[in-house]
Amino acid sequence: MEASTGAVLYQFNADEAYPPASMAKMMTEYLALESIKEGKFTWDSKITASKNAADVIGSGQLIAENETLTFKQMFSAMSIYSANDASVAFAETLGGTEENFAKMMNDKAKQLGMSDKAHFISATGLSRADLKNPPASIEGETKMTARDAAILAYNILKDHKEILDFTKIPSQTLRPTDKTPMINWNWMLEGNASNVNFKKYSYPGLDGLKTGSTDDAGYCFTGTAERNGMRLITVVMGTKTEPERFNETRKLLDYGFNNFEMKPFLSANQEIDSLKKVNIKKGVQTEVGLVVKEGLTFIAKKGAKDSDFQITAAPLDETKLVAPIKQGDVLGKAKVTYNGQEKTVDLIASGDVEKGSWIRLLFRSLKNFVSDMFSGIKGGS
Repeated sequence: MEASTGAVLYQFNADEAYPPASMAKMMTEYLALESIKEGKFTWDSKITASKNAADVIGSGQLIAENETLTFKQMFSAMSIYSANDASVAFAETLGGTEENFAKMMNDKAKQLGMSDKAHFISATGLSRADLKNPPASIEGETKMTARDAAILAYNILKDHKEILDFTKIPSQTLRPTDKTPMINWNWMLEGNASNVNFKKYSYPGLDGLKTGSTDDAGYCFTGTAERNGMRLITVVMGTKTEPERFNETRKLLDYGFNNFEMKPFLSANQEIDSLKKVNIKKGVQTEVGLVVKEGLTFIAKKGAKDSDFQITAAPLDETKLVAPIKQGDVLGKAKVTYNGQEKTVDLIASGDVEKGSWIRLLFRSLKNFVSDMFSGIKGGS
């Protein structure tokens, strides 16, 4: 998936629901970042881990019962080290209980346009059998399709791009006094290029996003990388080994970067050949030029020609094409389509049109009347 448009460049079994393991934490991350944006918390807010959070199994196990850390420290543990204890601490802080938080996750999934197959029962992605307090009011298991994971990643990057400030970190200590750092499970980080153990997996431009693994899910990875102004999102689910999820991700990224590019099409203040001007009523001038308000950019196959793009343009209703007109007023719309992508842009007035005086408009009407009359006589002769 291309990250600015959401355009899917390649898919295979994209709509099959699988256990996502810790990739489910992308939703926990989204809701945590949303609470910051809404002003409910700051990065310095204090979060205390309950016994339930401290006792959760799996990745993490760094935070003690009743230990208090800053929001930023907890988020670092969750996003860098995939910490289950930090994830549950967030769930209980934001939702009161992890069960209530899972309901928040499911509500947000609908808001973000994820499919009906997307379903969350915990903040961590652990299966029901691994939860000490499985939700009584939510049935089933946590599931997502690859498309759902991509949609979730797309929305995180669109709404909370600051997540990359965390996910790009190869290793970091949780507390200033810690001697052993948390190692990011994402071997493909560009920051691992000089790491002896991970440099063969490191991928230029890769700075996120979330790994996951359980016995049920296998090894999963939602990745993102940016090159030459184009950011891609990849999802791999259900591989049998840890290296395989990264090797498959590399294939997807190579395919995307080798075959596609961001192609500017139309630029601000450009004319559209099929609608260069519109008629204006009651103005000093009878027409005004139209130009594109802002440029459009598409994700396109490398070598795509301008002729591969279709443009249709139309003016606004005549009742709105009446003087006075100010430069920049929206007077029409243009629609551009390419390979299933469709974008609309406003067409604006390229100059001002003052309202004509009543005497000017009267003489213009008389002139048009006489012209029409003589045209009729000439046509009848």
